[in-house]
Amino acid sequence: MSIATDELWWTCLLGWTLLTLTWIDVRDLLLPDVLTVLLLAAGLIVIAFEDPASLTDHVIAAVLGYLGLVAIAWSYRRIRGRDGLGMGDAKLLAAIGAWLGLGLLPFTLLLAACLGPLAAGGATLAGKRITATTPIPFGACLALAAWLVWLYANSLEAWFLR
Repeated sequence: MSIATDELWWTCLLGWTLLTLTWIDVRDLLLPDVLTVLLLAAGLIVIAFEDPASLTDHVIAAVLGYLGLVAIAWSYRRIRGRDGLGMGDAKLLAAIGAWLGLGLLPFTLLLAACLGPLAAGGATLAGKRITATTPIPFGACLALAAWLVWLYANSLEAWFLR
């Protein structure tokens, strides 16, 4: 399979930014706006140039990704009385929606939600004590899920559209 040069550059841009965000989130439990918002803008710009007909779909995915995690964070705060999800996660999911589009966004979020407990299990195996209030860097889970979906999007779409 050959890959177009411009697609290779976009893939590198996305991958290196997601890796940087993962590293920062694991280290500091923080997803800097400068990276998440730039990733969002870059995703929309790339789609506008590469596939302008699907731009609306990607904008909707960005908005729904952001609003969906904001709603979950708000609900968690109301129910538990403490924060459980940062706004950086919502901004990152908006950026992921801009890159992947509406069709792949739910799958990405589901995959990230499955990676969270795996990350907690890995931390436990590494000797870290995990409790109900131990923060898990969910942005890292979102980034890994987005990267895997980006790399295997064609296979996933073919499998789901059978």
